[in-house]
Formats: sequence, C-alpha cells, structure tokens
Amino acid sequence: MSTEPSALRLRIFTEPQQGATYDDLLRVARHAEETGYDAFFRSDHYLSMGSSTGLPGPTDAWTTLAGLARETTTIRLGTLMTAATFRHPGPLAISVAQVDQMSGGRVEFGLGTGWYAEEHTAYGIPFPSLGERFDRFAEQLEVITGLWSTPDGEKFSFDGEHYRLVSSPALPKPTQRPGPPILIGGGGRTRTPRLAARFADEFNVPFVPLDAAAEQFARVSAACAEIGRDPSEIIRSAALVVCVGRDDAEIGRRAARIGREVDELRANGLAGTPAEVVDRLGTWRERTDISRVYLQVLDTDDLDHLDLIAEQVAPRL
Repeated sequence: MSTEPSALRLRIFTEPQQGATYDDLLRVARHAEETGYDAFFRSDHYLSMGSSTGLPGPTDAWTTLAGLARETTTIRLGTLMTAATFRHPGPLAISVAQVDQMSGGRVEFGLGTGWYAEEHTAYGIPFPSLGERFDRFAEQLEVITGLWSTPDGEKFSFDGEHYRLVSSPALPKPTQRPGPPILIGGGGRTRTPRLAARFADEFNVPFVPLDAAAEQFARVSAACAEIGRDPSEIIRSAALVVCVGRDDAEIGRRAARIGREVDELRANGLAGTPAEVVDRLGTWRERTDISRVYLQVLDTDDLDHLDLIAEQVAPRL
C-alpha cells in the first residue's frame, strides 16, 4: 500500500466585485477547466474594495454559478463565502439546490456570517451586530441542511429566533445527497470552530499567516473532539493570493497589475517562481495538512498565469 500523500489540489478563486463581467468569469472558469484545475470559486460581494472602481459593477454569485453550471462540464463550482446576511435560508437552499441540479452535482457551498458593512449600506441590506450575525448564520446552517436532508415526501419545520419554517415540502433536492459539501471558514476562535465541527465538510483559512492557520485548524479539531466527531472528516484548505512568474521581471509585472508589492506578496501569499511557490506550498502542507488551496486570482485577464501554474506548479504537488 502506498504511503505517498495525495496530490494537493489547486482551485481558482476570483473576486469579481473588483471588476469582472460574467463573460470574464466564464472565460476564466472554462480555461481553468481545460487546464486541469480542481474547481472555480468566486466571492459573494456587491461592492469593490480598496482603490478599485469596481467597473462595470458587481455580478451576483448564484446567478453567475447558474450560468457556469450550464457552460462548463467537469469543474467544481462554489463560493467563498456566500453571506448569510444577503438571503433568507429557504430561498438560498432552493437556489443552491437548483444550481447543483443544473451542474449535474458539481456545487460546493461556502457560507459565512457576512462582514463587509459598506456593501450592506450601499445596497440596502440590513447589517446586524456580530453576535446576531453569528446567530443567524447558525440558524441558516440548520435550516439549509434540514431542508436538503428531509426525506422525499416529508415536511420540514423549524422554529428559531430569527427564522421560522412551517411544514415546508423541502424541495427541490440537490443532485448531491444529502446536499452539496458545506465550507465554513474564518478566524473566529470559539463559535466558528464549533459550527464547523457540526456542519462543515471543509474548513478554510483565508489569507492568514501559516502559524495562525495551524492554530485555527487545531481549534476546529478540538471542537470536533468535544462532540465526538472525527476531525479527519473535515477537509482542510487555505485561500492565498497568487503571483507566479518565470523570473523576477514577470513576478514584478504581475504584482504591479494587481496593485501589490512583491515583498508583501512573498510574505503573505504565494509569490515567486514556480519552484519557490512549490516549496512554499510544501511548507503549508507539512505544517497544516491542507489538501486544497484556493488561488486568489486578481487579474482575470491573465490566462497565461493560470497556464504557468498548471504546467510548472501543479505537477510538482
């Protein structure tokens, strides 16, 4: 029996609120599929961040994924993370189940509390306190998983502080049963690990130093132990900004295109030559036992970047 670790899978993660049309995302998703990436994910935001104008404007995450479900064939599709503040859990369960059907069972469902206050103000979305957002997040997880897992022909009811469902037919059902894999992530020290232990198929640490990631994974494992769940049932993953070049000049050009400094990207992300990035990912895997990495691609026009990683990084993982 082989003792070799399984390959570290690379996934493409886009931030279209910074400025990308549906056609831009379709081009990247199709190219990622053609070049062997494991999944195409997108953020769920309605307002640009930093100095970006955000032109031509935001695209809705689940509208986008519904389109991609019909215009791709094999690549997994998902969100990091859908904001629980954006949608009621019943309609959200319907939307995700429908996109899962449309894709033939390729959806992965990332859900979080929502955190970006300004986008809520900009588009008239209520933004409760952090405590209430966590309460709503927990109830949404219960409602959505309850609707999906209710046997055909039976009804689902829920009486929570924020959401109440009475005799729901719990339809439609997703293609994947009992439902698409659920991703939970973030750096919360108490409630986040406990919710992950109860509901998550995958736990993601986004844009944090390696030591902080290892500590958060340990908290999730401890929360699993508290409820008698095997921590190995939860896939570990990380999201990191990527900037790979064949030489220093190409690395510098790519960093400039996304408005970042090379030294900062080397310290906080995956920046450098292919060999340097392979070494960096090896360290991450050794320290955290991650099996998936979400490569935050901030320049959706640069398909050569995806080619370089697919040709010179992925085969060495």
